[in-house]
Amino acid sequence: MIERLQPGTVIDGFRVEERVHEGGMAVLYGVSGGPAPGFPMLMKVPRLGPGEPATSVISFEIEEMVLRVLSGPHVPRFVAAGDLSRTPYLVMERVEGRSLKEWSDRAPIPPDEVARLGAALATAVHALHLQEAIHLDLKPANVLVRPDGTAVLIDFGLAHHAHYPDLLAEELARPIGSAPYISPEQIVGLRSDPRSDLFAIGAILYELATGRQPFGSPTSEGGLRARLYRDPIPPRALVKDVPPWLQEIVLRCLEVDARQRHPSAAQLAFALQHPDEVAVGERGARLRTAGPLVRLRRWVKAAGYEPAPVPRPSEQIAGAAIVMVAVATAHGDEAQHQALREAVGRVMAMEGEARLACVTVIRPPPELGGSALDDTATSHRIRQLVQLRHWAEPLRLDPARVSFHVLEGSDAADALLRYARVNAVDHVVIGAPPRDAPMRGMLASVSTGVAPEAAPEPLQLFRLLGTVSTKVALEAPCTVTVVRPRAAR
Repeated sequence: MIERLQPGTVIDGFRVEERVHEGGMAVLYGVSGGPAPGFPMLMKVPRLGPGEPATSVISFEIEEMVLRVLSGPHVPRFVAAGDLSRTPYLVMERVEGRSLKEWSDRAPIPPDEVARLGAALATAVHALHLQEAIHLDLKPANVLVRPDGTAVLIDFGLAHHAHYPDLLAEELARPIGSAPYISPEQIVGLRSDPRSDLFAIGAILYELATGRQPFGSPTSEGGLRARLYRDPIPPRALVKDVPPWLQEIVLRCLEVDARQRHPSAAQLAFALQHPDEVAVGERGARLRTAGPLVRLRRWVKAAGYEPAPVPRPSEQIAGAAIVMVAVATAHGDEAQHQALREAVGRVMAMEGEARLACVTVIRPPPELGGSALDDTATSHRIRQLVQLRHWAEPLRLDPARVSFHVLEGSDAADALLRYARVNAVDHVVIGAPPRDAPMRGMLASVSTGVAPEAAPEPLQLFRLLGTVSTKVALEAPCTVTVVRPRAAR
């Protein structure tokens, strides 16, 4: 056991600086020295003295195990760990950022700010789920926001990783987590559903939008179970400025049945980034909670509540892809349009809960011409949206699974690639270049003055001068399907 550390204490080469935070299960100190990784560091020391709960030991083991295998900008970088039997500690990156609690403490905040913060949080959670980990203790205090707006998740003491035994599930038979944010399935002991993190995000969004927690902060297991049959007061009934699209998103996150929530954190982030494309239904229009008879029926059902079937995080994500189709609305090649539709239809049929983004690119307004610039740009954008919707009609998709986006950019490939990166697109479907594109590329190389003996290989040539689809296929951060219609016989 390590007693409270004093500044100047040296442990395994790490020099203790100031005490940063003292929590119920651990104490955080700023430290220097050690391997000098090139970024500020924190040392986390668990409370393991007399009277401390057994969960302190288990949580320390879990956090060390999880932090060792996680990577990316949404988690602190792991530096070192001390031997649990001798000098237990964790050293990790000291993230420069503001706690999301700063925003929740001054809630309600404007809807666009709720959406921005929520999208950043959902993006971080998606990155975690891609690595087969579930946080299971999301709350404002466990989210840091870097100056560039990136969210970082901290405190993985209650986390679960699909590749490792769940130590907490093995040791404890009672719900464990932060009462205002814990999901229904966690209440009955299930700790392996990635959609539990979506429930917690919903509770955080509710708090940011209304200044209140959706289910209060119950202290008993009976109080926790009330969320299995009592719905929260609709946010719009508390704060009139909450728009229907935001309430739709929040209440969908807070569904008791995990299958009724967003299929993935990426799809939740997508909805928050594109509020105009949210399909608002009964949830978004709701202004009061359910009546006593409905609550009674829910109470009876809750007595035998069984959580939804649980996929691994990566399996859940794989079935909830974000698919982007690039539609050249300016071209009237119906054979190409039909080939694209058929390819998209096959992809959507294979991806059970996939979401489709139909995208086209137009020139920026100054390049559009016209005497009334704003009217011209607006009218042009509306025409493109209408064409996108017309293109997608034969697919007969649920409106909640498809959205339409007109991008602006002088370079169509760059606009499409930027959209794919920002929205965590999993699969791009795009039309193939014309069949004579390689020849036209060669002619272009001659016109640019490249000597024949210095002419690049075809792949290099396409990088330099290739078509939109070529550049997207080469540089996209995801799977790309390039579609060409069958040649006429």
